[in-house]
Amino acid sequence: MLLHQSIGLERFNELPRQKAVHALFECCCSLTWAGWVSEGRPFADHAEILSRAEDAILNLSDEDVERALQCHPPVGVRKNSVPSHLEQCSIWVPDDAVMATIYRAGEEYERNFGFRYLWCSHGHDADDLLENISQRMSNERSVERKVCIDELAKITRTRIERMLGPEDGYPEY
Repeated sequence: MLLHQSIGLERFNELPRQKAVHALFECCCSLTWAGWVSEGRPFADHAEILSRAEDAILNLSDEDVERALQCHPPVGVRKNSVPSHLEQCSIWVPDDAVMATIYRAGEEYERNFGFRYLWCSHGHDADDLLENISQRMSNERSVERKVCIDELAKITRTRIERMLGPEDGYPEY
């Protein structure tokens, strides 16, 4: 679960640099990325921070991408994880055989490509995940690396959105 959840853009812009980097690091485990995004403050709106965040991810070194990917658990290992309840760990079925198949597919993917499988799975189920990983296994490594980075950007975007909360803030009651 994000420590800095729904803090609002104004409050985020006002955080000291170290705290802003910490809040961003919770969204994507790359100090390089978090530092670069935080240097763009103050942001005028959500679109501006999201654009800078995506640009930063797409320009990370291979080493920084690998570190960020390693912060995501292998698919199928964290049953109903609270921190990842909107991410690929949310895909959990009580059928041990299905979960074993998902776990093995993730292992095969990692052996094949040399990096962790990542998928922004919000709104999808186990069958969708298995179909996605199966389709992606036929990609060339360079193509799949780009797909994986795009998925990292999507997940990071959802985390930033949760960190900030609604664009217009919460209604006053």
